[in-house]
Amino acid sequence: MPQRQISDMLALPHRGHRQEAIMKPVKVLVLISLVIGLIGFYQSLTRADTTSSDKKPIEPTDPKPQDIADIKAVEDRFMTAFRAKEVNAIMELCVPDESLVVFDVTPPLQRTGAQAYRKDWEEAFSRFEGPLQAEISDEEVTAGGDVAYVLSIHHVTGTMKGGKKVDYTVRVTDGFKKINGKWLIAHTHVSLPVDMRTGKADIGPKP
Repeated sequence: MPQRQISDMLALPHRGHRQEAIMKPVKVLVLISLVIGLIGFYQSLTRADTTSSDKKPIEPTDPKPQDIADIKAVEDRFMTAFRAKEVNAIMELCVPDESLVVFDVTPPLQRTGAQAYRKDWEEAFSRFEGPLQAEISDEEVTAGGDVAYVLSIHHVTGTMKGGKKVDYTVRVTDGFKKINGKWLIAHTHVSLPVDMRTGKADIGPKP
């Protein structure tokens, strides 16, 4: 066999070893680059999650607590006007048109419209001497959207013209409408318990 061919054959394994020796560090560098890239990607995701978690979601405001407070304020203003016998102040708290409906303890069966309700109060207050005493209790407000109602007990004392003392307790249900952001009384139902055996109303302190 020629000397050159022998030397070439002996040299082949050495070239293979050299190529393998060169490839190993290249593979290592590629793996290191991949690991570094993955670490950087993970860190970016972690920072994004932390940033998003720091932002508190905007919670919708529940209007009911404010509505309930506003309605109670209307009831308080009504009681203040009632004690002072101020008809105008009472009517300011009611819807100003014919949609107002009132069921009272005195005839007629119902009163419809703001004008009829105003006349009712003018006649009622004209029978009394001086201011009235009135307290509201067991008040319960339910509100939803643009409508609401209030359940309450009213205890009233006063002196009629001629000196007769009155002392009665009634049950009151007020229906409200929210019109242009303002709560107004749209319906009032005043009642007394009735003894069905005698047909007489119980006007005592415990209706």
